[in-house]
Amino acid sequence: MRTFDDTYRHKGLRKQLVDLLKQKGITDERVLTAILQVPRHFFLDSALDRVAYEDRAFPIAEGQTISQPYTVAYQTQLLEVKPYEKVLEIGTGSGYQAIILGEMNAQVYTIERQKKLFEEHRKFILRGKYPNIKYFYGDGYEGLPTYGPFDKVIVTAAAPYIPPKLIEQLKTGGKMVIPVGEGNVQRMLRLTKQADGSVTEELFDNFSFVPMLEGKNQ
Repeated sequence: MRTFDDTYRHKGLRKQLVDLLKQKGITDERVLTAILQVPRHFFLDSALDRVAYEDRAFPIAEGQTISQPYTVAYQTQLLEVKPYEKVLEIGTGSGYQAIILGEMNAQVYTIERQKKLFEEHRKFILRGKYPNIKYFYGDGYEGLPTYGPFDKVIVTAAAPYIPPKLIEQLKTGGKMVIPVGEGNVQRMLRLTKQADGSVTEELFDNFSFVPMLEGKNQ
């Protein structure tokens, strides 16, 4: 039976991780505080407990990954999340990114296309701590038009192109952070929606994500 303990050792490892993220250029104190508070080892198999705070990605079910902490911190910092903003996340995965945003007091709406991951997450121990996160099973390319518009959109999978419906669901002045590109490497973009519905693009570093697929997977 898996036990969920957050020990002094775990907290010390999180502090080391935060120090490493600072060295790598993460400066947003709210992002760093959220990473310090959220027990990443809860999201991984107990066999990975000893390495849960290494700055690397790990496989989870359905061929997906829990992103490298630096990637989570980098995307979250680019998003410039303020408390109580409505944030749409595409790709719940392990739930780690959503809970980092929840820890920062965002109102999070997160979509997962893998039915098995979505169902598994219902039982997750930290879920009840964050009533400000709402979980949906659906197609990330469609977004959540019923719940929009959103202040921010974050995409945690490699998009071959910028999904137009996600732009539509963004408020004027809202920002989207999305890795775009096919193949093994994607460019991180930050888009800001203008009053006429167009977007301005800022280009950032290269990353490697699992692909963003259309439709839902039973």
